[in-house]
Amino acid sequence: MTPTTTLALGPQWLDANYLIEQFGLIGVLAIVFAESGLLIGFFLPGDSLLFTTGLLVTTGQISKPLWVVCTLVAVAAILGDQAGYLFGRKVGPSLFKRPDSKLFKQENVEKAHEFFEKYGPKSLVLARFVPVIRTFTPIIAGVSRMNYRSFLIFNIVGGILWGVGVTVLGAALGKIEFVHKNIEMMLIAIVLISVVPIIIEFLRARSKSKKAAAQGGGHPGAVGGPRPPAQQQRGRHARR
Repeated sequence: MTPTTTLALGPQWLDANYLIEQFGLIGVLAIVFAESGLLIGFFLPGDSLLFTTGLLVTTGQISKPLWVVCTLVAVAAILGDQAGYLFGRKVGPSLFKRPDSKLFKQENVEKAHEFFEKYGPKSLVLARFVPVIRTFTPIIAGVSRMNYRSFLIFNIVGGILWGVGVTVLGAALGKIEFVHKNIEMMLIAIVLISVVPIIIEFLRARSKSKKAAAQGGGHPGAVGGPRPPAQQQRGRHARR
């Protein structure tokens, strides 16, 4: 791993290739589970990890068949969301009052809540492809007490599309000689692509904030002015 790649992908212990070398397939499954629904998992490299896993299956560095790896990854992703949902149901609205810490930011909860309110149950599928948001969305679904049957259906669909899809993509591209020769560049590209949705959402939120401030005379929270989305629609999907 070159210094440039290490800098681009972050600390070595967050590098997908390093994690797979150290912990193998079991480590991959544990990370997928944690990033899918545990509060402490939001910073883990899910996309690049799955892509690298698929690539290493193609090159023979992971000895398990691709279908076995994809099945295990999908199950880990589904169970991770399940854990997040149950956690959300247990802690309830108190999650929105939890103080910030090094591993927990209230801002992440609010963003996930807005995402859930905007897209409803299908957010469980869409969020799979958005870093950070994918960790908090199943928790928010639990806090909102989303109908469990609906949650389970969208959780399974999302887990399969993301877990299998990204892994198969890595396996398919791993057969291309250019990818083999430029694996570090490909991992950087995966990381950059995974960050694009966050940048777009940030720019949209910033634009909305400016419009709200202009319409409310500079005071978005004033009477008659628009309220923050998380306060405006909290609980819309409760018990749906």
